[in-house]
Amino acid sequence: MNGVRLHIEEWGEGVPVVLLHGLTATRRYVVMGSRALERAGCRVVAYDARGHGGSDAAPQPSAYEYADLAADLVATLDARGIERAVIAGASMGAHTALRLALERPQRVAGLVVITPAYDPSAHGDPASLARWDALSDGLRTAGVDGFLAAYGDPAGDERWRETVIKVIRQRLAAHRHPGAVADALRAVPRSRPFDNIADLRAITVPTVIVADHDEPDPGHPLRVGRAYASAIPGARLVLEEPGQSPIAWQGAQLSRVIAELAHEATRAVEDER
Repeated sequence: MNGVRLHIEEWGEGVPVVLLHGLTATRRYVVMGSRALERAGCRVVAYDARGHGGSDAAPQPSAYEYADLAADLVATLDARGIERAVIAGASMGAHTALRLALERPQRVAGLVVITPAYDPSAHGDPASLARWDALSDGLRTAGVDGFLAAYGDPAGDERWRETVIKVIRQRLAAHRHPGAVADALRAVPRSRPFDNIADLRAITVPTVIVADHDEPDPGHPLRVGRAYASAIPGARLVLEEPGQSPIAWQGAQLSRVIAELAHEATRAVEDER
């Protein structure tokens, strides 16, 4: 697709739901292997983004911008014969889903925006980009250990430290082309999925924002999730209970949120007809 072969899985029948993972993750790190969506009557499509998991690397090191990622999403929908789908994306996947909803709203029936991190007002911050570049260099030169050395001790609550490190190791070990992931670590943070928070006011489909408290996951600030939920008309903000692990880390619970939104979106589409 667009010159890149994507590793795609599909299961279930019913409402089309496409799952998009975050930067350095794979298709398995959205609902964490849960089959609850299938049981809830959803046709689920999940794929590894370009350069990630079992998918091909991009043709150029810079070709990991949101325009490229959104084009891959459209190509996947076309290849599967899906005219309109609910898109559930985490972090990079969330921003990709929003870009598609803004550029091609006719392809999107509903959105589940999971742990967004993109803040247009802070885009291009030199210190942030330097950190992403250090992670890229660490992965390229010394693999997973190099990445973790650049990452340092996870910020946030100490209770989640071991879990975060374990998941990072698991995610980074799953890539066929780690050099491509290193390229993506430089390109994605430099790309804008949209220009301003106010742009999100144009989204009219049913939307849920799955955010989390900052203690377990400060890299996806709660203030960003709140800003998205405030900007998108009718959007609903979902959070874990204080002190609990994020909903985004719990595949079955997240699947229930996605399934509920998917059926709500189906009703909304039927009402349009």
